[in-house]
Amino acid sequence: MRLSPTQSAQPSPDHLSAVFIALADPTRRAMLQALSQGERTLTELASPFSISVPAVTKHLRILERAGLISRSRQAQRKPCKLQAQPLKEASAWIDQYRAEWEARLDRLDAFVTNLQQQQSGESQ
Repeated sequence: MRLSPTQSAQPSPDHLSAVFIALADPTRRAMLQALSQGERTLTELASPFSISVPAVTKHLRILERAGLISRSRQAQRKPCKLQAQPLKEASAWIDQYRAEWEARLDRLDAFVTNLQQQQSGESQ
Protein backbone atom coordinates (compact mmCIF):
# COMPACT_ATOMS: atom_id res chain seq x y z
CA MET A 1 0.00 0.00 0.00
CA ARG A 2 1.47 3.33 -1.05
CA LEU A 3 0.55 6.44 0.98
CA SER A 4 0.37 9.94 -0.37
CA PRO A 5 2.16 12.69 1.60
CA THR A 6 -1.12 13.70 3.23
CA GLN A 7 -1.99 10.16 4.33
CA SER A 8 -0.68 8.44 7.42
CA ALA A 9 0.01 4.83 8.31
CA GLN A 10 -1.79 5.50 11.58
CA PRO A 11 -5.50 4.72 11.78
CA SER A 12 -7.78 7.71 12.04
CA PRO A 13 -8.93 8.69 15.55
CA ASP A 14 -12.54 8.01 14.54
CA HIS A 15 -11.63 4.50 13.42
CA LEU A 16 -9.79 3.85 16.69
CA SER A 17 -12.79 5.20 18.59
CA ALA A 18 -15.03 2.69 16.83
CA VAL A 19 -12.62 -0.13 17.72
CA PHE A 20 -12.40 0.90 21.38
CA ILE A 21 -16.17 1.34 21.61
CA ALA A 22 -16.61 -2.16 20.19
CA LEU A 23 -14.07 -3.58 22.64
CA ALA A 24 -15.64 -1.80 25.61
CA ASP A 25 -18.46 -4.34 25.90
CA PRO A 26 -17.71 -7.73 27.54
CA THR A 27 -20.24 -9.53 25.33
CA ARG A 28 -18.51 -8.27 22.19
CA ARG A 29 -15.10 -9.21 23.59
CA ALA A 30 -16.41 -12.72 24.30
CA MET A 31 -17.72 -12.92 20.73
CA LEU A 32 -14.30 -11.88 19.40
CA GLN A 33 -12.70 -14.54 21.60
CA ALA A 34 -15.00 -17.17 20.10
CA LEU A 35 -14.21 -15.91 16.59
CA SER A 36 -10.49 -16.20 17.30
CA GLN A 37 -11.08 -19.97 17.22
CA GLY A 38 -12.65 -19.79 13.75
CA GLU A 39 -15.79 -18.75 11.89
CA ARG A 40 -19.07 -18.81 13.82
CA THR A 41 -22.69 -18.27 12.87
CA LEU A 42 -24.99 -15.86 14.67
CA THR A 43 -26.59 -18.80 16.49
CA GLU A 44 -23.21 -20.12 17.61
CA LEU A 45 -22.16 -16.67 18.83
CA ALA A 46 -25.47 -16.16 20.65
CA SER A 47 -25.55 -19.53 22.43
CA PRO A 48 -23.40 -18.64 25.50
CA PHE A 49 -25.46 -15.52 26.24
CA SER A 50 -28.96 -15.07 27.54
CA ILE A 51 -29.76 -12.23 25.16
CA SER A 52 -32.13 -11.95 22.24
CA VAL A 53 -31.15 -12.53 18.63
CA PRO A 54 -31.77 -8.83 17.84
CA ALA A 55 -29.33 -7.90 20.64
CA VAL A 56 -26.72 -10.28 19.20
CA THR A 57 -27.30 -8.76 15.76
CA LYS A 58 -26.74 -5.29 17.20
CA HIS A 59 -23.45 -6.40 18.80
CA LEU A 60 -22.35 -7.91 15.48
CA ARG A 61 -23.17 -4.69 13.63
CA ILE A 62 -20.99 -2.71 16.05
CA LEU A 63 -18.13 -5.19 15.59
CA GLU A 64 -18.56 -5.07 11.82
CA ARG A 65 -18.67 -1.26 11.74
CA ALA A 66 -15.37 -1.22 13.67
CA GLY A 67 -13.89 -3.59 11.08
CA LEU A 68 -13.32 -6.29 13.70
CA ILE A 69 -15.44 -8.90 11.92
CA SER A 70 -16.66 -9.66 8.44
CA ARG A 71 -19.84 -11.52 7.55
CA SER A 72 -20.43 -13.56 4.45
CA ARG A 73 -23.35 -15.48 3.06
CA GLN A 74 -23.15 -19.21 2.43
CA ALA A 75 -26.60 -20.42 1.38
CA GLN A 76 -28.71 -20.06 4.55
CA ARG A 77 -25.68 -19.42 6.79
CA LYS A 78 -24.06 -16.06 7.48
CA PRO A 79 -20.77 -16.94 9.15
CA CYS A 80 -18.78 -14.27 10.94
CA LYS A 81 -15.01 -14.10 10.74
CA LEU A 82 -12.52 -12.21 12.90
CA GLN A 83 -10.57 -9.41 11.19
CA ALA A 84 -7.37 -8.85 13.18
CA GLN A 85 -6.05 -5.67 11.53
CA PRO A 86 -8.07 -3.21 13.68
CA LEU A 87 -6.84 -5.01 16.81
CA LYS A 88 -3.26 -4.63 15.60
CA GLU A 89 -3.85 -0.93 14.96
CA ALA A 90 -5.32 -0.42 18.45
CA SER A 91 -2.44 -2.35 19.98
CA ALA A 92 0.10 -0.22 18.11
CA TRP A 93 -1.61 2.95 19.35
CA ILE A 94 -1.51 1.67 22.94
CA ASP A 95 2.13 0.59 22.57
CA GLN A 96 3.15 4.19 21.87
CA TYR A 97 1.94 5.15 25.33
CA ARG A 98 3.12 1.97 27.03
CA ALA A 99 6.74 2.74 26.13
CA GLU A 100 6.43 6.29 27.50
CA TRP A 101 4.82 5.15 30.75
CA GLU A 102 7.34 2.36 31.25
CA ALA A 103 10.15 4.91 30.89
CA ARG A 104 8.45 7.20 33.40
CA LEU A 105 7.95 4.35 35.86
CA ASP A 106 11.60 3.33 35.47
CA ARG A 107 12.66 6.90 36.29
CA LEU A 108 10.31 6.95 39.30
CA ASP A 109 11.70 3.61 40.50
CA ALA A 110 15.27 4.93 40.20
CA PHE A 111 14.29 8.10 42.09
CA VAL A 112 12.63 6.14 44.93
CA THR A 113 15.59 3.73 45.17
CA ASN A 114 18.00 6.68 45.32
CA LEU A 115 15.85 8.38 47.95
CA GLN A 116 15.72 5.21 50.08
CA GLN A 117 19.49 4.83 49.85
CA GLN A 118 19.98 8.45 50.94
CA GLN A 119 17.61 8.01 53.88
CA SER A 120 19.24 4.77 55.02
CA GLY A 121 22.68 6.45 54.74
CA GLU A 122 21.50 9.38 56.92
CA SER A 123 20.06 7.13 59.61
CA GLN A 124 23.35 5.26 60.16
